[in-house]
Amino acid sequence: MDIRVAAYAVIADGGRVLLAHWNEHGRSGWTLPGGGLESGEDPADAAVREVREETGYDAELDELIGVHSHVIPVEQRSHGLGPLQALRIIYRAHTVGGSLTNEADGSTDEARWFELSEVPLLRKVSLVDVGLRFAGLIA
Repeated sequence: MDIRVAAYAVIADGGRVLLAHWNEHGRSGWTLPGGGLESGEDPADAAVREVREETGYDAELDELIGVHSHVIPVEQRSHGLGPLQALRIIYRAHTVGGSLTNEADGSTDEARWFELSEVPLLRKVSLVDVGLRFAGLIA
């Protein structure tokens, strides 16, 4: 089984949450800004780097709010030879600079603020609900 360790940020502001649109290998959905750790990279540094790459914002982490493990069966993977365990480290964060900018040439193609009431209606990956639950923003 392959394993992928990634770090993500829940960034909420005044009843809104910042999400990135994942669009890769013919699959897509809204997700938390974040992504895989580079070799030797600290998870906190990865979360800040990924927020910048995917949304254009500079972020500061507030706290670690959870770690979530999810196994993706081989038949649901877009590439790879076996199942994948996704180990997801999730932080609460806030923006400290930058401006909303879509990622170019990455696994996401758009970033947007959504009202929390809009989130249940979105086509999204399960990580969004996991992160919002960890942050206490949904039950």
